[in-house]
Amino acid sequence: MAIPRLPTYSLPQPEDFPKNRVGWTFAPKRAVLLIHDMQDYFLHFFGEDSPLVAQLVANVAALRAFCTSHAVPVVYTAQPIDQSLEDRGLLNDMWGPGLNAHPQLKDIAAALAPRSEDIVLVKWRYSAFQRSPLEQMMREWGRDQLVICGVYGHIGCLTTALDSFMRDFETFVVGDAIADFSPEDHDTTLRYVAGRCGVVVGVDALIRAPASRLTRAEVEAHVRTLISLDGEMFDPTENLMNYGLDSVRVMTLATQWRKLGVDVGFVDLADNPTLEGWWALIERKLAAA
Repeated sequence: MAIPRLPTYSLPQPEDFPKNRVGWTFAPKRAVLLIHDMQDYFLHFFGEDSPLVAQLVANVAALRAFCTSHAVPVVYTAQPIDQSLEDRGLLNDMWGPGLNAHPQLKDIAAALAPRSEDIVLVKWRYSAFQRSPLEQMMREWGRDQLVICGVYGHIGCLTTALDSFMRDFETFVVGDAIADFSPEDHDTTLRYVAGRCGVVVGVDALIRAPASRLTRAEVEAHVRTLISLDGEMFDPTENLMNYGLDSVRVMTLATQWRKLGVDVGFVDLADNPTLEGWWALIERKLAAA
């Protein structure tokens, strides 16, 4: 059986969301954005010029723009064409040939087309973790939060959210940036997530969340990973070059801190290479931002 023709409905508003069981706080520097299955094939079942699809794409685009500006990795899932019977497995029984029968609809919606720095995962089953390196990538990036948007809510989005929770990632489903077979299915998805495996959040609340502030303790921890003390006491007023810090490591720190929203460069750090000097600089940059 193929996917049925799907109705257009109004996306729920935050005041309609179910109450979350947990109080996890979204933190850009801990998060990965997953744009789930936003291919023309899955969207065309809503019909041409669907107001639902237009709003969904706009909301997902807003999420992507926010995540890009806050150095949050953006990952897509996309089902391939020319899947073998073995690769497709029981999906054939449940949904028919899928994209195999519609290869012209394989592209991700044009307004959300992945950029060179984004990652597109091949989607084999409902969960984005199945037969993919998503978990490994998140752990290598040091990210422990997954933000999910896309289609369809009660199938791939929900399965991925549950799978993410079981891998100990704090999971956020953006309630007004997913779409489903019906408003009832959409509501069921949000209720299950809020009560069993994650946090339901709205686009506006997520992109207006205060960015995590870089702290002095974090700055010192970053520095300590790149220097050698050899039993010495660490002096925050000492020239860090005396602890073995070189220009390459200074550039590494500058890049790392820029990704966290602090506009510093190599010259800024080299001008006063002490922990106290760097923290004073970072505080000024944060205040200006």
